[in-house]
Amino acid sequence: MCLCVLVVKKVMKIARKQFGMTLVETTVTVAIVSLLAVLATPSIRAYFNALGSPAEVKGAISAAFASARAIAAKEQHYAGVRFQQDPSGKQYMIFIIQDPAIGATFFRAVDGQKPIKLPDNIGVMDLMVRTDHSSPLDVNDREIVVGDLDDTNLTNLDADNRNIYVTDSTAFSIIFSPAGKLVIHDVRVRNRNNNSNSPDDVFNTQVNVTDPVNPVGMFYQDDYAGMGLGREVSRNNFVIYDKVEFKKMNNIQRYDYLFGLERVYTNPYTGTIIQGN
Repeated sequence: MCLCVLVVKKVMKIARKQFGMTLVETTVTVAIVSLLAVLATPSIRAYFNALGSPAEVKGAISAAFASARAIAAKEQHYAGVRFQQDPSGKQYMIFIIQDPAIGATFFRAVDGQKPIKLPDNIGVMDLMVRTDHSSPLDVNDREIVVGDLDDTNLTNLDADNRNIYVTDSTAFSIIFSPAGKLVIHDVRVRNRNNNSNSPDDVFNTQVNVTDPVNPVGMFYQDDYAGMGLGREVSRNNFVIYDKVEFKKMNNIQRYDYLFGLERVYTNPYTGTIIQGN
């Protein structure tokens, strides 16, 4: 585990043991954690470049969660990590933060924090999908089923022949409160200016991201319920899977494989990930 994560955990442990903290102590703690958030992200990105196994990825994701908690403490807004694929199918971790100027459920990419690409052979899913593919405002969801994973069923595919349920299940968020506690919170990711002309280079409209002359942005914002991208509640667990093997399987094999994987849960108090059943 990287040094920055160990220090973050130590600081939070000390804070929890105290019955009370003075204003000076609180300020110092937040300053330390905030500094570590800045220092940790480049290290996490470099670490990911050398990873290949689910176990290694799990440790790096845990470090990213520690950075997200530090960002929430520094900015005093809900913040977290968004998992999402780009149009080419590569999955990233994006640091996101609540944008109260737009609304309580709206989140945008954290300024100055570049998305971190997961290894090409590793994917992350929450195994949940939208029940309504007509409105990006609907938050109802359900567990993914066998039929959702069938790529031979054209109703499961978008205009670019991507499985909308896989797109949905690989796009989810882990959110922390300003106090550093994991919370379940409505999330709808948008671009920085919340309009179609935004220069945001992370989340943007489909038109802007796919512009053949001057593309702007890496990921579609949550305006495309038909693709599985819309407002949803944040999560506290997920699975890490082998994307190469997943592509070789039919829908029945995919379902059995995904639900046979270990669930990875997030500790609501420390932000680190723990093994499930």
